[in-house]
Amino acid sequence: MKKVLVLLVALGLFVGCKDTNKVRTPIKQTTDQIVPTTMKDKINEYVAVKLTTDLTKLSEEEKKMIPLLIQAADIMNGLFWYQAYGDKNELLSQITDENTKKFVEINYGPWDRLADNKPFVKGVGEKPLGANYYPKDMTKEEFEKSTLDDKESLYTFLRRDDKGQLVSIPFNEQFKAELTQAASFLLEAANYAKNTDFKKYLEMRAQALLDDNYQPSDFAWMKMKTNHLDMVIGPIETYEDKLFGYKATYEGYVLVKDMSWSKKLAKYAAFLPELQKGLPVDEAYKQESPGTDSELNAYDVIYYAGDCNAGGKTIAINLPNDEEVQLKMGSRRLQLKNAMQAKFDKILLPISDVLIDPLQRQYITFDAFFANTMFHEVAHGLGIKNTINGKGTVREALKEYASALEEGKADILGLYLVQELRKKGELNDDMKEYMTTFMASIFRSVRFGSGDAHGTANMIRFNFFKEKGAVTRNEDGTYTVNYDKLGQAMKELSNMILTLQGNGDYEGVVQLVKEKGLIKPELQKDLDRLSAAKIPVDVVFEQGSEVLGL
Repeated sequence: MKKVLVLLVALGLFVGCKDTNKVRTPIKQTTDQIVPTTMKDKINEYVAVKLTTDLTKLSEEEKKMIPLLIQAADIMNGLFWYQAYGDKNELLSQITDENTKKFVEINYGPWDRLADNKPFVKGVGEKPLGANYYPKDMTKEEFEKSTLDDKESLYTFLRRDDKGQLVSIPFNEQFKAELTQAASFLLEAANYAKNTDFKKYLEMRAQALLDDNYQPSDFAWMKMKTNHLDMVIGPIETYEDKLFGYKATYEGYVLVKDMSWSKKLAKYAAFLPELQKGLPVDEAYKQESPGTDSELNAYDVIYYAGDCNAGGKTIAINLPNDEEVQLKMGSRRLQLKNAMQAKFDKILLPISDVLIDPLQRQYITFDAFFANTMFHEVAHGLGIKNTINGKGTVREALKEYASALEEGKADILGLYLVQELRKKGELNDDMKEYMTTFMASIFRSVRFGSGDAHGTANMIRFNFFKEKGAVTRNEDGTYTVNYDKLGQAMKELSNMILTLQGNGDYEGVVQLVKEKGLIKPELQKDLDRLSAAKIPVDVVFEQGSEVLGL
């Protein structure tokens, strides 16, 4: 692990679903890959990483829990497949080429998630903005006119009845059999839990899977402090719904907490209220107070399933998303350090060798990558959750653009937090390391494309920085970070995003994405050089009980 000892000093000495309704199925016609000779190359855009951890620190009871938690998480794969596409088995049965099948599995459907969701299987057409949450022929106008009370619920599908009218179907009804099985795995695992808080959470989360009432278990999850194992499971993020951004997708993580790292990370959450007051935006946009029970923890992730395992893989988590829970208790930031290390070694360093000014490559460090990622998650707790003009929550007001703008906010405010904590003497590394690594990370994430919320956020930020002179392109195709200008651009972009969120300015965000949320030809040419150098875009995991030796 590169420069881990420096990091300790730099951060203050811390070391297949049942289909009971009419759904979209693949058109039964030619379903070979569009460009057969390149499908192997598409698969090679992902590099394989084995997910392991030191299990010797766990008790025998905890080791018995892990396979059960993995089985529960694995069920989320099938639920997410249905949400994202529809009938997985029907699609795969029409494809004969094994490489195409493998790429379909990576993408949880026939659309390339790292290429703006372009179809790579003939006959399926463009990906619906509403994925499989809504009838394919439903318009936004029809949705808005509907009188269904739960049409905007995170946890409902919209379908048509026999008369063609919109009806809603709760997730827990659509997936009753699967969720009952997942809940039983959680309850069985809870029987082995010696940590009473973790036991209570597993029991409450099992119930939440069955009734779609997740808030009580979110509160229980926030109260856990001393658990060695952790589990994130259920319908959580709303990235997949690009029509409105209302519907949540199923995913699951099984995690092993690094207790020593987590203990030393804990102090940074205490700075949130003070940092909120200092945000570079008018007072009206920072009146909310972050919850004081927020935590920073470091984990090895040993299993990914569903949404988090599709396309670009998550390396840090900030949950719960429930605004009420966040305001009352804060949120927990989970740094997935084994996945983070893999992306740094296999992707970020090679990118830097191609696109960063040779004189600045010395400033690309894992320490800064870890810190920037960590404070990105911290920054999700800053700013504003409710609009200042009665438009409801920011998520409700900005609809399908809420996720992309929130990721952009967290990215830029994460760098702001680093700068402010350095002023307080809490961080000691050279700011050039954080800024240069931050810039290199944009090149990594922008490759996810506009089909990914993080990719869109990074495209906006890159174009904004370039317009402000914070980064310049050299004749040899490398980029130089102009540190003073980057500091000023950071404040300006923070102000813009926080204001858009606080105002619930949907049209303003649409314009921002239209103007800056795109890869311009010059940048695309440079990104093509990364592909020519065969630098992976992201990772795929070798994971499960067998990989862990259980």
